Amino acid sequence: METLTMSRKERERITIMIGIQEDKLSLVAAAPLLGLSYRQTQRVWQRYQSEGDAGLIHRLRGRPGPRRKPAKLRARVLARYRQRYPDFGPTLAAEYLAGQDGLTVDHETLRRWLLAEGMHTVRRRRQQHRQWRERKSCLGQLVQLDGSHHDWFEGRREPCVLMVMVDDATSRLRARFFEEETTQASYDTFEKWTHRHGLPRGLYVDRDSIYRCESAPSVADQLAGKEPQTQFGRAMEQLGVEIILARSPQAKGRVERMNGVLQDRLVKALRLEKINDLAEANRYLDKTYLPAFDRQFAKEPAQAGDVHRPVPPNLDEILSWEEERVVQRDWTVACGGRCYQLDRAHEPLSLVRRKVIVRRLRDGREQLVYRGQKLQWRLLPERPPRVAPATGATGRQRMAKPAAGHPWRRFGVAAGRKYWRSKESKSSGITGAPIRAGGAGPLRSGDRRRRELGLESRRRRPPARSNRRRGHA
Repeated sequence: METLTMSRKERERITIMIGIQEDKLSLVAAAPLLGLSYRQTQRVWQRYQSEGDAGLIHRLRGRPGPRRKPAKLRARVLARYRQRYPDFGPTLAAEYLAGQDGLTVDHETLRRWLLAEGMHTVRRRRQQHRQWRERKSCLGQLVQLDGSHHDWFEGRREPCVLMVMVDDATSRLRARFFEEETTQASYDTFEKWTHRHGLPRGLYVDRDSIYRCESAPSVADQLAGKEPQTQFGRAMEQLGVEIILARSPQAKGRVERMNGVLQDRLVKALRLEKINDLAEANRYLDKTYLPAFDRQFAKEPAQAGDVHRPVPPNLDEILSWEEERVVQRDWTVACGGRCYQLDRAHEPLSLVRRKVIVRRLRDGREQLVYRGQKLQWRLLPERPPRVAPATGATGRQRMAKPAAGHPWRRFGVAAGRKYWRSKESKSSGITGAPIRAGGAGPLRSGDRRRRELGLESRRRRPPARSNRRRGHA
């Protein structure tokens, strides 16, 4: 046997054996260097003398191990893997082989078999430094929410999204399929979690437009020191759930890694169960897949306490869409192209020019709310014409313009250019100067106009009186 087949430990023993052969080392001194007892050192030395370097190689090298799997089992496992699980990883394939086919084999053993047959490759990814964050200590202290867009049914239907919620302390999972990632999908997923556990203390989400408002704050928000909110953010504020916006996918790595696990495991489970419909897939998740998934992967929290809070009775009204609108003078409210007529029973509230909330629930129902009180209303078939307000923008009463035959216009007061141009065209017919209302003296503009027409001589103004007292400078 050649020296190249030796292990590093066996090659180091050659140097010690040469030292014993050249009388540079005794067997007593060589024993601690070899890490063997004196008697075992004698046996190794005798084999070296009789067989040379080959005597230092372990006797079991190249022989099958006592716990080696039978060749027939290996052939059956590999054949079943090629037939049904060609794209499964070793860990997942070992679980399905043991659970559905009765072929029990360790995932590491299966990994070695697949690597030896060239049916599995090791993927090495470029690593980037991240800061480790400790799990939360209690159940319900922080829950991560995200939508996973993927071809979950492998072309058997259109791609959809899986809304996933994961508890940070225990990795407990809730998931549900939707056509798109919308506010209603987030509402429904959050409601499913609250019905099972309660209201969490915090919610970790990404910076999607569902959770983060991109518009600039209004003047009222700036004066109040508030940031603009989305409908989901407004609902979470009313429920007392803190929203934390992640600045990178790795920041909420718990739910991101869970998405990767589900994209591998859940896709194949749906394929084996031959599920092609969203409703059937959601039933399979709730009844079969998620309970088994939690039993296998959920962890015990650092502290046994559950910090979920009770769910309010009006949760369905909070998880809705709300908009503020102003009540018009005809007691109508317009919102979203629809017009609502308020009932006469609310007349004591004096709702004209006041703001009410138009609420639309997820089931399509609508509510009008004023300071927590639900209003009675009816939907109008079309929007009535707007009633002109009695006051202007400044709140003062508007003055009507004088009619053509008004005394002011007859005497030239408030007549303007039109009156004087008509007088110029006639060039005569003015019998007197314009008189002010109440019998006051003629206007200066009237005097100037009469002088231009040559009807009155220039009047001399009295000298202005001096305020200085006589005899003083």
